[in-house]
Amino acid sequence: QVQLVESGGGLVQAGDSLRLSCTASGRTLSNYYMAWFRQAPGKERDFVAVIRWSGGWTYYADSVKGRFTISRDIAKNTVYLQMNSLKPEDTAVYYCAIDADYSGTLLHSYEYDYWGQGTQVTVSS
Repeated sequence: QVQLVESGGGLVQAGDSLRLSCTASGRTLSNYYMAWFRQAPGKERDFVAVIRWSGGWTYYADSVKGRFTISRDIAKNTVYLQMNSLKPEDTAVYYCAIDADYSGTLLHSYEYDYWGQGTQVTVSS
């Protein structure tokens, strides 16, 4: 089993920045992807960004391109989401996830095998 723990959420004003962290522990994985999803009240869980652990390839949702950056620290087993120029519509619970057996698009929550418990990000106007 793999455990994921998110941190770094909070209450900020529009235009501010936050950096979310997700640290993985447990069984060693290889050839996998780590992603961030978010879920706003009354909405489905939506894709935000993904990174391939080996090599660092990334892909972003259109809604966050140019504002958010996903990165990883291999030594710390940690993936980050740097969020700049935050908007009220970014308010959501942010989850990190791992797709350990890539065979799809990486864009849907059901493709992922492991999930953190989420961290709340609230952006006020």
